[in-house]
Amino acid sequence: MSNYPLKFTPILKEKIWGGNKLKDILNKHSVVENLGESWEISGVQDNVSVIENGPLRGTSLKTLLEEKKGELVGEKIYEQFGNDFPLLIKFIDARTELSVQLHPNDRLAKKRHNSFGKTEMWYIMQGDDNAKINVGFKETISRDDYLQALEAGEITKLLNFEEVKKGDSFFINTGKVHAIGAGVLLAEIQQTSDITYRIYDWDRKDADGNGRELHTALAIDAIDFERKDDFKLSYEKKINQSSNIARCQYFTTNFLPVKGKVKKDYSELDSFVIYMCVSGEAEISINGNSENIKQGQTVLIPAKIQKVDIQGENCELLEVSIN
Repeated sequence: MSNYPLKFTPILKEKIWGGNKLKDILNKHSVVENLGESWEISGVQDNVSVIENGPLRGTSLKTLLEEKKGELVGEKIYEQFGNDFPLLIKFIDARTELSVQLHPNDRLAKKRHNSFGKTEMWYIMQGDDNAKINVGFKETISRDDYLQALEAGEITKLLNFEEVKKGDSFFINTGKVHAIGAGVLLAEIQQTSDITYRIYDWDRKDADGNGRELHTALAIDAIDFERKDDFKLSYEKKINQSSNIARCQYFTTNFLPVKGKVKKDYSELDSFVIYMCVSGEAEISINGNSENIKQGQTVLIPAKIQKVDIQGENCELLEVSIN
C-alpha cells in the first residue's frame, strides 16, 4: 500500500462551453482550446484515474482499489461501494454557460441507468465580473408551469440566479435545476456518476449547426419544482483548522487554510481523504514522504494513513472524506 500522498494524471475534457482557465490559471497541459473539465480523481468507467507519482506510478485507481480494498477507501466505505470509487473530483472552467440541467437521485439512476445518482457541491475559485450561477427556481412552480415555459422557450424566466465570487460554495441536491454561468472557475465534489439530464442549452449550436440532445422526458420525473433555500453554504475560515463547508451521506468537505505547519490526525476516521488545492501551495507529508500540491492539484490520502503533516504559506485546501 502507498505510504505517500497519491497524485493522479488529470483526465482533461473538451467542452463546447469550455475555456482556457484550466490551462492559464491551474496549469493543466493541453492544446485544446475549449478545455472545460479536469477530472482529478475518477472511477467512472472508461475514465479511470491513473497514479502519476511514486512507486505506484501507472497503477489505475480501479486496480489499487481491487487490491487494497478498505485500506484505500475505509472498511465501511468498501463494504458499501465495493470496487466502485464513491466520489468524482473535478475542476471546471465555464467560458460560456453550461446547459440548464439536473441529476436524478439514487433510486431513479439505479432504475434507469444502473448508476448512482449525483449529489454535488461547488467551491468557487474565481469568477469574472458579474459572473452568475443558476441554482433552483425563483419560486415554487407546478409541473405544468414548467412545461409551458419550456415549450415557449422562456425557462430562464423561472430560474434563480446567484452572483458568485471566490470562496462561495453551493450544495446541489439531486433534482435541483442548475447551471454554471459564464466566467466561473470552480472545484466540484460529487458522487461517482456521469448521469445528467439537460433541459435547456441556450439555443446553442455546434459547428455543424446542431443543438445538443435535451432530456425533457427523462427530466420531468426527476425535477424538484419546489423553491428551497438549501444551496448557499456558509463556513468559517480559521487558519490551520478544518471548518466544515458541507456534510451529507455522500461526502464531507472542509475548508482548511494553511499558514505554517498543520498536523492532521485521522485515526478516528474510517475514510480516505482528498486534498484539493484551491489557492497557493503546500507540502503534504506522510511518514516523511512528501508531495508538493499547488493550486489546481489534488492528492489522495489512503484510509489506512492516520497522520499527515502539511506545511505551506497562504494555502487553501478543500479536505474531502466520507463520514
